[in-house]
Amino acid sequence: MNLGKKIAIIGLGYVGLPLAVEFGKTRKVLGFDINQSRVDELMSGVDNTLEVSSDGLADAVHLRFSCDQADLIDATIFIVTVPTPVDEAKRPNLAPIVNASEMVARALKVGDIVIYESTVFPGCTEEVCVPVLENGSGLVFNQDFFCGYSPERINPGDKVNTLRKIVKITSGSNEAAASEVDDLYSSIIDAGTYKAKSMMVAEAAKVIENSQRDLNIAFVNELSLIFELIGIDTIDVLEAAGSKWNFLPFRPGMVGGHCIGVDPYYLTHKAEQVGYHPQVLLAGRRINDEMARFAAHNIIKKMIVNKIDISQSTVAILGVTFKDNCPDIRNSKVFDLVTEFESWGITVILIDPWASQDLVQAQYSHKLTDFSLNILVDSIVVAVGHQDFKKIPIKDLKSICKSSNPVFADLKGIYSREKLESAGFTVTRL
Repeated sequence: MNLGKKIAIIGLGYVGLPLAVEFGKTRKVLGFDINQSRVDELMSGVDNTLEVSSDGLADAVHLRFSCDQADLIDATIFIVTVPTPVDEAKRPNLAPIVNASEMVARALKVGDIVIYESTVFPGCTEEVCVPVLENGSGLVFNQDFFCGYSPERINPGDKVNTLRKIVKITSGSNEAAASEVDDLYSSIIDAGTYKAKSMMVAEAAKVIENSQRDLNIAFVNELSLIFELIGIDTIDVLEAAGSKWNFLPFRPGMVGGHCIGVDPYYLTHKAEQVGYHPQVLLAGRRINDEMARFAAHNIIKKMIVNKIDISQSTVAILGVTFKDNCPDIRNSKVFDLVTEFESWGITVILIDPWASQDLVQAQYSHKLTDFSLNILVDSIVVAVGHQDFKKIPIKDLKSICKSSNPVFADLKGIYSREKLESAGFTVTRL
């Protein structure tokens, strides 16, 4: 058992908590978060992100939680896992990572290592974070303290590809630091580690992983726009094309969340800094950012064709989280869908058993409703493919529709189109 250097994990969200728990099984770990309520719930053995069970928290016998910055002073290794969002103009918002670096700087000592896991643009650790650490500590980078970058690869809600089972990229500010960072993660990652040539390479590798996925989804989203105009079903086409062994199985959809919908902007920011204006990356982002509006307009057109009075209509939206079987609502594009419907005077009922009522109210000023046969709507939109929704009988979905010819927008393609049409729905999919 290794109870050597004490680790402080700064940020206890989807990334930081699983990391703190794994290290806390064999090492002294401080799980730090500025949110007192988050710390309180974890101390009570509850994780509302559902990434770690109560038993999992209990297994981390050397882990303790705190929101007191004074507790950071005892740590030797600091791992920063705070969010890195974008602002309204789609520019990187580095305030969380700068604030975290300022806190770490006040606790930094000679010989310490600071590792960043937050998604950033290539060069951010040395260009932005290191100066903050030096100014706040009075220490000299790569002489008194060292840095590492090991990008997170957490997939929220995924109970198969968990932290220990995903290869971890590691890097350091010099060869010795790189080796220590790699050894550190090797102690908990069963899938092994990949030591990158430099921190900048590791930063770039992270940001292109989600950018690549974003572009692939943008491609099938554009196909969806084209096939809608042609009059054929996109999923039918993709399933046919998928009979070829090397066809990539991407599906159209609204790209939200805190990774795929955000990371490309970090890369384009850096590209523009060095004098290059990205074209493909930004084109993909524009397409994906418009999909909620496209879906809403398509649904509204079909409701009008079915002689539903739009200004007096009600639509039930099933799912508000950014992905299936996950409670995370950050940057969920479902609320873009809600905004578009409401701009047409449509009343929207939101149903999601995974999301937090309080968070939805606080962040988006909307309330959630439980699915009930007492609800009366004109049309239904399945925006998120939660397993709970797949269990709802189609006859129950039809029974809540007051319109004689309701529209059913299965944006996630989780129901049989034929069965929906047999039940009397006008069906549309992305």
